[in-house]
Amino acid sequence: MQKRRIAIGVAVLAGAVTLAACGSDAKKASATDTASAAADSKPAASSVAWPAPADATAQAKAAGLPMLGQEGQVLHIHSHLDVFVDGKQVTVPADIGIDLNKQQISPLHTHDTSGVVHIESPVKTDFTLGEFMTEWSVPISKDALGPLKTGGGKELHVFVNGKEQTGDPAALKLAAHAEIAVVYGSPATKVQVPASYNWPQGL
Repeated sequence: MQKRRIAIGVAVLAGAVTLAACGSDAKKASATDTASAAADSKPAASSVAWPAPADATAQAKAAGLPMLGQEGQVLHIHSHLDVFVDGKQVTVPADIGIDLNKQQISPLHTHDTSGVVHIESPVKTDFTLGEFMTEWSVPISKDALGPLKTGGGKELHVFVNGKEQTGDPAALKLAAHAEIAVVYGSPATKVQVPASYNWPQGL
């Protein structure tokens, strides 16, 4: 992680801070394509609410990520994240990875509540779901999603483009236009897992 911080820090050019959202007018489309069937409407919002951390810089540090003076452009891709708890959708908040007070930004960040994760780095490297979730202060592992643990009838599953993944979800690499779904709850609670995301023009 230390090498990554040094490499990214050297690559950042001095200049005005740019925190404008690329495609900031992007709107989240209903995930109608699913792994099994098409959904006619979005699932109900969950009572679980995990806001963006008050100290984005501290959470980026916990994830092993640097804070930059501007968005990187050497690697510029986007993934989409859906989170479901007990069959209901959890909002992915805006401004994860963005420190508005310090005018700094992490290579992994959100600009709005669409679920689009912006991956904008001054160097080419792999970024993971675990890093982003740590930035959000909702760490993920095979046995837990933030404060929620598996067991007692509760399970945690992660899907990419509608296909279930195995292994450590924290190690899942964020890829261009990947639709990632994190599903926690009882197997009896059915969730129509999105197989794709309707990407707005420009993303």
